[in-house]
Amino acid sequence: MPELPEVETVMRGLAPVITGQRITKAQINRSDLRWPFPENMAQRLLGARILGLWRRSKYILADLSSGETLLIHLGMSGRMLISGAKVGAFFHDHPSAQKHDHVILDFEDGARVTFNDPRRFGAMDLMQTKSTAKHPLLSRLGPEPLGNQFSTQTLVVALKGRKMPIKSALLDQRIIAGLGNIYVCEALFRAKIHPLTQAGHISEGQISALAPIIRTVLQAAIEAGGSSLKDFRQADGELGYFQHSFDVYGRENAPCPTPGCGACISRITQAGRSTFLCATCQR
Repeated sequence: MPELPEVETVMRGLAPVITGQRITKAQINRSDLRWPFPENMAQRLLGARILGLWRRSKYILADLSSGETLLIHLGMSGRMLISGAKVGAFFHDHPSAQKHDHVILDFEDGARVTFNDPRRFGAMDLMQTKSTAKHPLLSRLGPEPLGNQFSTQTLVVALKGRKMPIKSALLDQRIIAGLGNIYVCEALFRAKIHPLTQAGHISEGQISALAPIIRTVLQAAIEAGGSSLKDFRQADGELGYFQHSFDVYGRENAPCPTPGCGACISRITQAGRSTFLCATCQR
């Protein structure tokens, strides 16, 4: 599932193409994805202008001139593909219709955004812009790890007394919004913290190192266009490249990248997910 860097990358690709543009056609090809689409979705989108795009956790949000906000979740395999407009150095003509093109938005300047989602775990919803913070998917989210509300001290407070493993705590969207399996594995390795360590046992010194490492890992991934492992593509159709910089994720039995370590990366399972670590460096 796309994590914060992938969603941020898609949002940044969409923003210069559709911000300020009016939706001239909204084609909804099915009644639902992960959940039913909002009532009269096509009619509510038609004629609205995109005032701005932003990201909250793993959601893309588009504020509309109608006073509503469109929420987009990419799910496991969702892609927002741009055609009929130049994105960076790329220009793609409108492609022929594909089986899993579930939502197609045409804009007044000829651009088109197609939401293609083969596995149908993605979602879209419409809400009043003034009430976005109260939406059920957004209301309980923790601070953004790249925002001003995230700091060593907020993380110290959030982890205090928690008996769950630190990896599980960092994946809890109520503690930090947007982190997923890949970037938690990478951050814990760089902070030299074992993923099974109880969150409440992490020292303030360790947290003071972990917090900026989380920021650094996410920022580097965004600069690389995210990580493409299976389904993820940027809005222009290109791959992300941060997977080539992984220290541990997906590198089971490979040598630890820490100079002089000599150990190999191992994999354990936590809550049904693979965790990658160096048991020598992360104690």
